[in-house]
Amino acid sequence: MRTVTKQATEWLAAAATDPRDCKRRWQGYQGIAVLPCGRFWDVLSVPEELGVRALDALLCIPQAPGPVLADTVARRVGFFLPPDPEGRWVGSDVRYLGRGAWITVPAPRPAPGRFRWLVPPDGTGTLFVPAAVELALQQALGTLAAQASAQRWCPTCGAATAGIS
Repeated sequence: MRTVTKQATEWLAAAATDPRDCKRRWQGYQGIAVLPCGRFWDVLSVPEELGVRALDALLCIPQAPGPVLADTVARRVGFFLPPDPEGRWVGSDVRYLGRGAWITVPAPRPAPGRFRWLVPPDGTGTLFVPAAVELALQQALGTLAAQASAQRWCPTCGAATAGIS
Protein backbone atom coordinates (compact mmCIF):
# COMPACT_ATOMS: atom_id res chain seq x y z
CA MET A 1 0.00 0.00 0.00
CA ARG A 2 2.83 2.39 0.84
CA THR A 3 4.32 1.94 -2.67
CA VAL A 4 0.99 2.78 -4.31
CA THR A 5 0.69 5.94 -2.21
CA LYS A 6 4.26 6.97 -3.09
CA GLN A 7 3.61 6.35 -6.80
CA ALA A 8 0.34 8.29 -6.61
CA THR A 9 2.09 11.16 -4.82
CA GLU A 10 4.78 11.30 -7.49
CA TRP A 11 2.20 11.14 -10.30
CA LEU A 12 0.06 13.93 -8.86
CA ALA A 13 3.02 16.12 -7.91
CA ALA A 14 4.46 15.80 -11.43
CA ALA A 15 1.56 17.93 -12.66
CA ALA A 16 2.61 20.82 -10.41
CA THR A 17 4.79 23.66 -11.64
CA ASP A 18 7.07 22.84 -8.68
CA PRO A 19 6.64 19.19 -7.60
CA ARG A 20 8.79 19.57 -4.47
CA ASP A 21 6.74 22.55 -3.28
CA CYS A 22 3.58 20.55 -3.97
CA LYS A 23 4.77 17.71 -1.73
CA ARG A 24 5.71 20.21 1.02
CA ARG A 25 2.22 21.66 0.87
CA TRP A 26 0.73 18.19 1.33
CA GLN A 27 2.84 17.83 4.46
CA GLY A 28 1.71 21.23 5.78
CA TYR A 29 -1.16 22.23 8.03
CA GLN A 30 -3.93 22.12 5.40
CA GLY A 31 -2.46 19.23 3.44
CA ILE A 32 -3.61 20.52 0.04
CA ALA A 33 -2.02 21.77 -3.15
CA VAL A 34 -3.38 23.51 -6.24
CA LEU A 35 -2.58 21.72 -9.50
CA PRO A 36 -3.19 22.66 -13.13
CA CYS A 37 -5.63 20.74 -15.29
CA GLY A 38 -5.10 20.05 -18.98
CA ARG A 39 -1.67 18.45 -18.95
CA PHE A 40 -2.08 15.03 -17.32
CA TRP A 41 -5.83 15.16 -16.77
CA ASP A 42 -8.99 17.22 -16.97
CA VAL A 43 -11.67 17.09 -14.29
CA LEU A 44 -15.41 16.80 -14.76
CA SER A 45 -17.12 18.26 -11.68
CA VAL A 46 -20.77 17.39 -10.99
CA PRO A 47 -23.15 17.78 -8.04
CA GLU A 48 -22.46 15.31 -5.25
CA GLU A 49 -25.70 13.30 -5.45
CA LEU A 50 -25.26 12.77 -9.19
CA GLY A 51 -21.54 12.05 -8.91
CA VAL A 52 -21.84 9.46 -6.14
CA ARG A 53 -24.55 7.56 -8.05
CA ALA A 54 -22.46 7.66 -11.24
CA LEU A 55 -19.40 6.44 -9.34
CA ASP A 56 -21.39 3.49 -7.96
CA ALA A 57 -22.22 2.49 -11.54
CA LEU A 58 -18.62 2.98 -12.71
CA LEU A 59 -17.25 0.79 -9.93
CA CYS A 60 -19.43 -2.08 -11.18
CA ILE A 61 -17.65 -2.32 -14.54
CA PRO A 62 -14.46 -4.38 -14.86
CA GLN A 63 -12.30 -1.43 -15.96
CA ALA A 64 -9.84 0.08 -13.45
CA PRO A 65 -11.29 3.35 -12.11
CA GLY A 66 -9.62 6.70 -12.40
CA PRO A 67 -9.29 9.14 -9.51
CA VAL A 68 -12.41 10.72 -8.05
CA LEU A 69 -12.23 13.70 -5.71
CA ALA A 70 -14.99 15.01 -3.44
CA ASP A 71 -15.34 18.57 -2.20
CA THR A 72 -17.45 18.05 0.92
CA VAL A 73 -18.19 21.76 1.40
CA ALA A 74 -19.23 22.56 -2.18
CA ARG A 75 -20.90 19.11 -2.37
CA ARG A 76 -19.29 18.24 -5.70
CA VAL A 77 -17.54 15.20 -7.13
CA GLY A 78 -14.75 15.43 -9.71
CA PHE A 79 -13.90 12.65 -12.17
CA PHE A 80 -10.37 12.69 -13.59
CA LEU A 81 -10.44 12.22 -17.37
CA PRO A 82 -7.85 12.33 -20.15
CA PRO A 83 -7.13 15.88 -21.35
CA ASP A 84 -9.61 17.00 -24.00
CA PRO A 85 -8.84 20.28 -25.76
CA GLU A 86 -12.49 20.53 -26.87
CA GLY A 87 -14.07 19.92 -23.45
CA ARG A 88 -17.57 19.44 -24.85
CA TRP A 89 -19.26 18.40 -21.60
CA VAL A 90 -22.54 20.20 -21.05
CA GLY A 91 -25.35 19.80 -18.56
CA SER A 92 -27.08 21.39 -15.65
CA ASP A 93 -24.46 22.32 -13.06
CA VAL A 94 -21.70 20.42 -14.89
CA ARG A 95 -18.26 22.05 -14.80
CA TYR A 96 -15.46 20.94 -17.08
CA LEU A 97 -11.97 21.90 -15.90
CA GLY A 98 -9.42 21.69 -18.68
CA ARG A 99 -6.35 23.62 -19.82
CA GLY A 100 -6.10 26.88 -17.91
CA ALA A 101 -8.10 25.63 -14.92
CA TRP A 102 -6.70 24.67 -11.52
CA ILE A 103 -7.92 22.18 -8.96
CA THR A 104 -7.29 21.86 -5.23
CA VAL A 105 -6.21 18.34 -4.26
CA PRO A 106 -5.15 16.67 -1.04
CA ALA A 107 -2.31 14.18 -0.86
CA PRO A 108 -3.37 10.75 -2.16
CA ARG A 109 -3.94 9.25 1.27
CA PRO A 110 -6.79 9.37 3.78
CA ALA A 111 -6.86 12.71 5.56
CA PRO A 112 -9.37 14.96 7.28
CA GLY A 113 -10.54 18.09 5.55
CA ARG A 114 -12.77 19.50 2.86
CA PHE A 115 -11.22 17.56 -0.02
CA ARG A 116 -11.31 13.75 0.02
CA TRP A 117 -10.43 11.06 -2.45
CA LEU A 118 -13.39 8.78 -3.14
CA VAL A 119 -11.04 6.86 -5.43
CA PRO A 120 -7.41 7.89 -4.94
CA PRO A 121 -5.02 7.90 -7.88
CA ASP A 122 -3.19 4.61 -8.30
CA GLY A 123 0.07 6.18 -9.45
CA THR A 124 0.00 4.62 -12.92
CA GLY A 125 -1.94 7.43 -14.55
CA THR A 126 -5.18 5.47 -14.89
CA LEU A 127 -8.04 7.82 -15.80
CA PHE A 128 -11.72 7.25 -16.50
CA VAL A 129 -12.88 6.60 -20.06
CA PRO A 130 -15.07 9.62 -20.90
CA ALA A 131 -17.76 7.51 -22.62
CA ALA A 132 -18.12 5.35 -19.50
CA VAL A 133 -18.48 8.43 -17.29
CA GLU A 134 -21.06 9.90 -19.66
CA LEU A 135 -23.10 6.69 -19.63
CA ALA A 136 -22.90 6.45 -15.81
CA LEU A 137 -24.02 10.08 -15.46
CA GLN A 138 -26.97 9.49 -17.78
CA GLN A 139 -27.94 6.41 -15.77
CA ALA A 140 -27.65 8.37 -12.51
CA LEU A 141 -29.76 11.22 -13.93
CA GLY A 142 -32.46 8.72 -14.89
CA THR A 143 -32.48 7.24 -11.40
CA LEU A 144 -32.68 10.68 -9.77
CA ALA A 145 -35.48 11.77 -12.13
CA ALA A 146 -37.48 8.63 -11.35
CA GLN A 147 -37.05 9.21 -7.63
CA ALA A 148 -38.11 12.85 -7.95
CA SER A 149 -41.29 11.94 -9.84
CA ALA A 150 -42.15 9.36 -7.15
CA GLN A 151 -41.95 11.98 -4.39
CA ARG A 152 -45.17 13.34 -2.93
CA TRP A 153 -45.49 16.60 -1.05
CA CYS A 154 -47.30 17.06 2.24
CA PRO A 155 -50.16 19.53 1.63
CA THR A 156 -49.79 20.91 5.15
CA CYS A 157 -46.07 21.58 5.51
CA GLY A 158 -44.70 21.07 1.96
CA ALA A 159 -42.17 18.43 3.04
CA ALA A 160 -41.33 15.59 0.67
CA THR A 161 -42.86 12.25 1.59
CA ALA A 162 -42.44 8.85 -0.06
CA GLY A 163 -44.95 8.30 -2.82
CA ILE A 164 -47.39 5.42 -2.59
CA SER A 165 -47.86 3.59 -5.85
